Amino acid sequence: MNLKPTRQTAIENLNTFIEENLEEYSRLRNFDFGPDKRSNTSCLSPYITHGVINEKEVISKSLERFSFSKNEKFIQEVLWRTYWKGWMELRSGVWDDYLLDLKKIKVEFKDNRDYLNAIEGNTKIECFNEWVNELKTHNYLHNHTRMWFASIWIFTLELPWQLGAELFMQHLYDGDTASNTLGWRWVAGIQTQGKHYLASEWNIKKFTNNRFQNIKLNEDVPPKISGKNYTILHKTFENPQNFEEKDLLVFENSLSYEISDFGNQKFKKILLIVNNNENRNIQLSENVLRFKAGLIEDQSKRLMEKSIDCKIIDINEIKNLESCYCLYPTVGENLDYINHNSLKNIEFLYRKLDQNSWKFCNKGFFNFKKYIPKIISSFS
Repeated sequence: MNLKPTRQTAIENLNTFIEENLEEYSRLRNFDFGPDKRSNTSCLSPYITHGVINEKEVISKSLERFSFSKNEKFIQEVLWRTYWKGWMELRSGVWDDYLLDLKKIKVEFKDNRDYLNAIEGNTKIECFNEWVNELKTHNYLHNHTRMWFASIWIFTLELPWQLGAELFMQHLYDGDTASNTLGWRWVAGIQTQGKHYLASEWNIKKFTNNRFQNIKLNEDVPPKISGKNYTILHKTFENPQNFEEKDLLVFENSLSYEISDFGNQKFKKILLIVNNNENRNIQLSENVLRFKAGLIEDQSKRLMEKSIDCKIIDINEIKNLESCYCLYPTVGENLDYINHNSLKNIEFLYRKLDQNSWKFCNKGFFNFKKYIPKIISSFS
């Protein structure tokens, strides 16, 4: 699995997957054969998360190879991330409450031995320990494994889901505020109230080709309960009709400006924003920070090769900027920084894909996927 932090690597990985492995995706996607055998999944999420390649590129490339009906499962999986983001945008209080809960729980569990054993991969569950090591070493986990991991964390180890979600964000290259937070809520049973995900010994053995033994899990436990409901916010995601010549801020989620909807727009300068741990609620691992830094550096290099004026700056410097545009960073740490510092000088620019997708995120994914053909038709 080559996850070098460059767009060139992302494109190479995309082409290889489409040409060699997409045909078998639906049949093999749920199998985790181990970190050195990832050909059954695309492993493109670290690049999609950072906007190095985008959903439109990935889906369009897949449709050059196979029809929509043959590709449908893969396309749905690509757009899950888009859906989660839209769902969170319409209920951003979920993220705010998560951070408040996490702050309190971290104090309570600071010296909890069960928690410390879990994050050190020192439990009595062999597969879980292996996955903790894989998470910290490879900074990636198979999607099915993430579900097993979260279920074991919540229902067998009986630890707060908020701490598990933090661990993922700290170490995953594709850590995403919406997908990660809402995914953990779904496993716990509070995203879809009363419906949780319980990992089972037979399922883990089947989909790991019996790589693990000693899988003793709590397989008979009710879902977690949350008495909180979130009202859907009425947001508009509109772009300006006319553009002025201003600087453009680009955060870590939009690191292919040149292929963005605004790549042909003239800006004074492209400012690539680095957000290190001093301004984050969740402290990222050194591996993840290096990966992000590498992607930002690669974006800078590509822009300079196209003679586009750009500069890498620390997030604290944006407080001193005059009026500027910003590729919308979505709900999460970067948007929090802008809001908490009351930076009114920033005008957001929204992707067409998000404008065409997020309006369908007011309900569940099964409702959303009815609109996928319509969303894809907007690509052209």
